[in-house]
Order: sequence, then C-alpha cells, then structure tokens
Amino acid sequence: MKTRIAAILPMIAAMYLAGCASVPTAPPQEDAARKQFPLPPADLAGLYIYRNSNFGAALKKRVYVNDEFLGETAPMTYFYQEVAPGNVKLATSSEFGNNDLIVEAEAGKNYFVKQYIKLGVFVGGANLELVSEEEGKKGVLECSLAATPEQ
Repeated sequence: MKTRIAAILPMIAAMYLAGCASVPTAPPQEDAARKQFPLPPADLAGLYIYRNSNFGAALKKRVYVNDEFLGETAPMTYFYQEVAPGNVKLATSSEFGNNDLIVEAEAGKNYFVKQYIKLGVFVGGANLELVSEEEGKKGVLECSLAATPEQ
C-alpha cells in the first residue's frame, strides 16, 4: 500500500505544478457582446462551444468545425462560430484521435456545445455534448471568449 502511495504522489505533485493552460482571449467588449446571445443572421446558425471546468486545467484541447481548425480551448473559455445550416461536424482532440459530434443546425438559432475533459490512459481526452440553451448560456457566462487564430 505504501509503495502505491509513493508511486502516485509524484504524479499528483506534477499535476499541481503543471499549472493551468491558457489561450489568447478576445477583447472584453466582444466577449460581452457574445454573452448577450444575439441570434445569428437568418441564413446562418450560431455555435457556442464552451469548456466551463477546471478539470484537466493543464490541458489545451483543439476544436474543429466541419474539419476546419477553430482553435484551442483552455479551462473556462468558449468559442462562437456562425455556420451554414444543416449537419455541422464538430470535433475535439482526444487521446487516440478526435471525438466527433454532429449537430443538425437550423438557420437563425443558437446551439450550445459543452466540451469536457475525460480521463485517459496517458493524458486526458476531451469530448463534446450538445446541451440545452439554458445550460449552455449558464456555462458560457462562466467563461471568457477565446480568440480564434486569425484574431
């Protein structure tokens, strides 16, 4: 038993010392505007993809929309993206490849997708879950808007 504890302690210490991952954030006024949850243009759908947990704080996770790189999340961040209606493929990096989620998006509506970290064999993975508007808005309000690579 003591041997197991001795083996686990350095791993726990490393997790605490690793600190929190961070990503560039968008200007505060853009974050505040997105948190008003305006509807997208009538011919597009809005996607909020958020990560409102500190679990896996040292991990950044990639997010893709229709196979195009959107950016990396860190704890307590979100992205907003407008997309054409129809089947929208979302993907996030996980330990052994990407985990995908298909959202059937209707024009003129917002959708909320929660990214969460899950335990892995070697490193934590991530997954995506479509959530209700109420749950999604609450989650986004806890987060900061992450800057996309072109910002």
